[in-house]
Amino acid sequence: MTMFHQAFFEEAGDLLADLEGLLLRLEEAPDDLELLNTIFRCAHSIKGGSATFGFTDIAHFTHGLETLLDKVRNGEIKIDRSLSQILFESLDQMKALLAVARGESTSAPDSTALSARIEAAILGQPAMVASSPTLSKPKSAEEEGWGVWTVAHTYHLYFAPGIDILRQGGDPLLLIGQLGKVSDILSVSCDDSRLPTIAEMDPEACYLSWDIDLRSDKTSEEILEIFEFVADESEIRLEITGEIRTPVQSDLSVVEIPAAAPEPATPIAEIMETAAPAAAIVPSAMPPIESAKAAPSAETQTLRVSTDKVDKLINLVGELVINQSMLNEVVQDFSMAKLPRLIEAVAEMERASRELQERVMAVRMLPIKHAFGRFPRLVRDLAATVGKKIELKTSGEDTELDKGMIESIADPLTHLVRNSIDHGLETPEERRAAGKPETGTVSLHALHEGGSIAVEVSDDGRGLSRERILKKAIERGWVTENDTPSDETLYNFIFMPGFSTAAAVTDLSGRGVGMDIVKQGVQALGGSITLTSTPGVGTTFRIRLPLTMAILEGLSLTVGNETYILPLTSIVESIQPAAGDVRKIAGRAEIAMVRGEVLPVVRLYEIFGSVPKVTDPTQGLLVIVENDNHKVAVLVDELIGQSQVVIKSLETNYRKVRGIAGATIMGDGRVALILDVPGLVRDTLSGNAALAAAA
Repeated sequence: MTMFHQAFFEEAGDLLADLEGLLLRLEEAPDDLELLNTIFRCAHSIKGGSATFGFTDIAHFTHGLETLLDKVRNGEIKIDRSLSQILFESLDQMKALLAVARGESTSAPDSTALSARIEAAILGQPAMVASSPTLSKPKSAEEEGWGVWTVAHTYHLYFAPGIDILRQGGDPLLLIGQLGKVSDILSVSCDDSRLPTIAEMDPEACYLSWDIDLRSDKTSEEILEIFEFVADESEIRLEITGEIRTPVQSDLSVVEIPAAAPEPATPIAEIMETAAPAAAIVPSAMPPIESAKAAPSAETQTLRVSTDKVDKLINLVGELVINQSMLNEVVQDFSMAKLPRLIEAVAEMERASRELQERVMAVRMLPIKHAFGRFPRLVRDLAATVGKKIELKTSGEDTELDKGMIESIADPLTHLVRNSIDHGLETPEERRAAGKPETGTVSLHALHEGGSIAVEVSDDGRGLSRERILKKAIERGWVTENDTPSDETLYNFIFMPGFSTAAAVTDLSGRGVGMDIVKQGVQALGGSITLTSTPGVGTTFRIRLPLTMAILEGLSLTVGNETYILPLTSIVESIQPAAGDVRKIAGRAEIAMVRGEVLPVVRLYEIFGSVPKVTDPTQGLLVIVENDNHKVAVLVDELIGQSQVVIKSLETNYRKVRGIAGATIMGDGRVALILDVPGLVRDTLSGNAALAAAA
């Protein structure tokens, strides 16, 4: 079974994600029967799969939840706020138990108290839902109706497997062994009356059946779930033969009560109803893994790809094979007469290779809705915590981004949303006083912008206070009282470490607290973050990211005999300065005057210790690069041209080098270093600041 664990983890994770969205919809439409049926099927599939693969903690907990959901969809229990909260807490518990099963966590919260609340809700006792897990002893069974006795049953089970069960990979003895894990087996008798003669016997056929007496505190449904995968081909009858009650609060002996009349044998097909079978969550072919705990997280281990993308890859590989055959034919007996055919074959190979590269990259592209999916629940819970009415709006969910980028951007987005909820939006009373609707809005929007993607987090709250930010900046010594910084400069101060204008920092957030971490996280992805704000109207954070971190559009340049790559998104322009445009200040810091703007000059050969061909800026080129609204001029010998390169980690294959973001292999086989523009800008500005202070 362990070979299917990873498949179960992936499907269970998807089902829990679907369940969260369905529960949010259920709060808006508690009487939607189809919605309730879908929620029930999700819980049933998780329970069946977890029981099949031996994750009993998940199965046992989910069984109670499934029973509750069954009563809800049958109209026996109505959805209200307290019941909805139980369902959400149950969802969180299932996630925690799944994390333990897949080895991502060592322990999960104890399920006992929550299971008791679920049981109380099933029995229609709302008072117990909010009560302490430590229950007082009831006066009597008649008065309280529950909690006095533990009840078990004795059963008789007839099990006649289908004749082809062995051919299909089933094992009747294994199923009987599983039965012993949920019950005490009192007796087993095997019926071999169907055995044919040896001459007629098929060694792969099953002719045996079993009669089993057992005792268990499990329900008929729980016992029959063991045989769920073989139910269609087998004859299975289960009937209750007796009831055993044990007093919980006394030392009285066990009382066995014979059943007045055995209940009719329940066909397993009726027990399973119309819920989706757990077998549906097991793909037909999965690679084996040694153990679930040793496997990496499903989020990073696997990637689901549409068959359309795979088909296009296969077609392109076929084209490459044909092009390779053409090249082989041309070069085997090459002559100048075949040169046009060689050029054509190389051109076709180049076209197919470029398209193959694009298709392979598209395999890793996922809709950003995978990152947006966590926020409806987050907004719901935080709105209740801070006592605000909040509506979440999302758009551009189908915008595609590299899978690794989606996983990495989730935490920065979460921090921004929490800030918008806690400090951006006003309370209902404040919004009424300001003439706004009581319900505030947090918006998430994604869109493509050329070769990058932009993600906006905005709110219609109070906006940032320019006066309070300026006051803090003056206290920190970043500006003087006589300075009049622009809004853009002033608002960027909130990304400074520890900067906050909040009067009281809450457990949720503090506007500016941790924003430096958000900025660092975005920059680590090769992106940038900016913000705009209008007092009384709202605030918008805008994150700009490359589509992928594996492929980079860059500008190749040389310094001496070395080749470097500058990310194209960081380049503003390139110029050849005139005499007098480059000068030194304070005797050491070098600056360039570019149309009246003063820019620090970076000489790459000094940073990396190479021998340049050009040291006079008027004989070389200055490439103006920008990061976080700060520009520097990089002195290079010459520009080679624009190219698309594959990024390789220098830190993984060598070690971390300051000023270098990675490396790539050029067409001639040489290694070119990819410049870390944010690091170069940061180091240059801090170095110039130190020189100015020393002067």
